[in-house]
Amino acid sequence: MSKTTNKFSPEVRDRAVRMVFDHERDYPSRWAAVVSISEKIGCVPQTLNDWVKKAEVDSGKRAGVPTDVADKVKALEREVRELRQANEILRKASAYFAQAELDRPFRR
Repeated sequence: MSKTTNKFSPEVRDRAVRMVFDHERDYPSRWAAVVSISEKIGCVPQTLNDWVKKAEVDSGKRAGVPTDVADKVKALEREVRELRQANEILRKASAYFAQAELDRPFRR
């Protein structure tokens, strides 16, 4: 879990990214557009640049793993970890009860 809080709502992020895409031709470079727009919304330019890159990956314009796929992989990894822990607990419980059964006196 991230230790940072999300200061900006998804709507603000989406709007800032759209502004970069819409106005980057008005600036000498994309970075200049990012710096200008980030000042207007009150974030660090690198943060806005990361949002823009992520939007490009999600739309297929840039190579990388889309957000929905990354979220799915993360959820599956968490589930696998939990299932392995549950299996280990069951394995230990099974061994404990098997040993207890062996220690019990035999009945006729």
